[in-house]
Amino acid sequence: MSAAPQGQPLLAAGAAPHGLPPFEAIEPAHFEPALEQAMREHREAVAALGAQAAPPDFDNTCAAFDRSGARLSRIVALFHTLCASATSEPLQAVQRRLAAPLAAHHSAIHTDAGFFARLDALHGRRAALGLDAESLRLLERQHLDFVRSGARLPGPQRRRHAELMQALAELQTRFAQNVLHAEAAWHLPLPDAAAMTGLPPFVRAAARQAAQERGLPGAVVTLARSLVVPFLTFSERADLRERVWRAWVGRGEEDGAHDNRPLVQEILRLRHELAGLMGHACYADFALADTMAGTRERVDALLQAVWQRAVPQALAERRALEALRDAALPAEAGRPLREWDWRYWAERVRRERYALDDAELKPCFELGRMMQAAFDCAGRLFGLRFERRDDLPAYHPDVVAFEVFDADGSLRGLFLHDHFARPGKRSGAWMNALRWQAANTADGQPQTPVILNTNNFARGEAGSPTLLSLEDARTLFHEFGHGLHGLLSEVRFQRLSGTQVLRDFVELPSQIFEHWIAEPEVLRQHARHWQTGEPIPDALIERLQRARRFNQGYETVRYTASALLDLALHARAEAEPPEDVCAWEAAFLADAGLPGGCGVNHRLVHFQHLFAGSSYAAGYYVYLWAEVLDADGYDAFAEAGGPFDPAVAERLRRHVYAAGNRVEPNAAFEAFRGRPPRLEPLLAKRGLLEAASAPAGQ
Repeated sequence: MSAAPQGQPLLAAGAAPHGLPPFEAIEPAHFEPALEQAMREHREAVAALGAQAAPPDFDNTCAAFDRSGARLSRIVALFHTLCASATSEPLQAVQRRLAAPLAAHHSAIHTDAGFFARLDALHGRRAALGLDAESLRLLERQHLDFVRSGARLPGPQRRRHAELMQALAELQTRFAQNVLHAEAAWHLPLPDAAAMTGLPPFVRAAARQAAQERGLPGAVVTLARSLVVPFLTFSERADLRERVWRAWVGRGEEDGAHDNRPLVQEILRLRHELAGLMGHACYADFALADTMAGTRERVDALLQAVWQRAVPQALAERRALEALRDAALPAEAGRPLREWDWRYWAERVRRERYALDDAELKPCFELGRMMQAAFDCAGRLFGLRFERRDDLPAYHPDVVAFEVFDADGSLRGLFLHDHFARPGKRSGAWMNALRWQAANTADGQPQTPVILNTNNFARGEAGSPTLLSLEDARTLFHEFGHGLHGLLSEVRFQRLSGTQVLRDFVELPSQIFEHWIAEPEVLRQHARHWQTGEPIPDALIERLQRARRFNQGYETVRYTASALLDLALHARAEAEPPEDVCAWEAAFLADAGLPGGCGVNHRLVHFQHLFAGSSYAAGYYVYLWAEVLDADGYDAFAEAGGPFDPAVAERLRRHVYAAGNRVEPNAAFEAFRGRPPRLEPLLAKRGLLEAASAPAGQ
């Protein structure tokens, strides 16, 4: 690896602990030359591997390829992190310029003829190589990576494959930037008490803080989910709820330079061509070939099984909301419930049925205590210990670092969290790695992971804590579950490390960890009133337990409708996409029987899972697939007698969190659970086990 030129901090080896980069010295202009050099070095290294005189073996081919491109991987991870969490106009311009070259580099590496010939030869005689299970898994995954990247295509088709990947990278980058623009450009002023009618103190405080961060007077509602959802839940102003809802669902659907509708069409057109090149009738077939599900028929069967139960449940829920609304507002009687009204009236019904109110709950869910709850659960389950390190560099003052130690005192890795919504940060919540755990390194020294959790919580006002809803706390635990998947990884090869597993398995470690935030003993210990320190009352925990399935028809319908929409869109056999994607979406949802007033989790024009990248395209179903696994898997703790049973926790760590991709996921789950998964625990969890299976009208 060549030395870093002076004034180029990205090419220098990380001098900070854990190999962290010198964030304060990095400028957008540094990325293009650094990435160009790192890509050139990577191509040269792979070409040299392919030109070796020695016959191919596992060490000089598979293990050597796994070690290659370390500098590039480090810079790309940092680049994507900053583009998502601390972007700027100059950085976005660099991102647009680099989208195609980075995609071209990936294609060049994974279609290198000399190297693939060696890898293909090894793969052909893999049964006779005497490899251990993890080495064999690496060989098989690397070979599949190359094949799915076009390595076996004839020359003209291989070149077209590379062109498609470059074009898709550019389009997906523009799609994501358009959504970010929509979220940054819009806000709703709340100029007086009348505009804030019904809003509890924590929502008002978050709105004032959002205005302050944008240099605006008073209070505003932005398109951060952590503000949109509570506003729709509590605001008594139906006219303002409608404005917020329309802005939220309309992201990406606007005439002009930031319109995502033509981008969706072109992405679909190119994906269909890509699938055809790879021998598939539609993109869904290509995407699902490398998943646990395997086929769209299996995915559709799962989605339909849940949909047929969720729709009647959502309709029953809607009737209850309309009954309460009609009694409170006789002038509204007989009118269909609208999308911007559902959360408001659901909160009213929840208070009436279960005496639950988010305004009562939130003071017990202070962000710092919830983070400590996650750390404590990780300690009780897996023996981990977290030590805060305020001296380590970070890309933003919001980022907090923790060194993570195992039960024996050994360093497990570094965990960073970045919790607050702010300008220049995309919406949503995610986990990523600045560095993956691996033992197969160039210097022979084990590499500990550097794992980042990102959320978009509404920050409390200066001098006041940040209070979470129970749903926010679940999101925190969900992303921390992904983080544990990265931190607990115990593999030799970086390609198999952490969350680099099949897409419909990756959500198991995150979703199963959500269960602990609802455990009464966790709540008693950590859910304490931020002012008095008093633990959450047992009576309130009991009400939470009784209400845990409330509104699950609505939530299940919204998610499943989005997953059905994704699958149907990518299963189209036609080469040309719908002429009007928004009209196609509306027609599909109407035909599917989406209950009026529910809406969907994501409309196509801002569905970043699908169009800001390709990893979830034809794959939004994975959350439900993984929920089958997590609901059944968590039952193992109940069967063993408690949520922290050490034997079950050890199996969960060994076979799920630590295994990465060195074990085929079905085998990993069965090793943990002792049998294949069952659907019934999922249906019971969502309150759908006894729901009618016949479809109902709208």
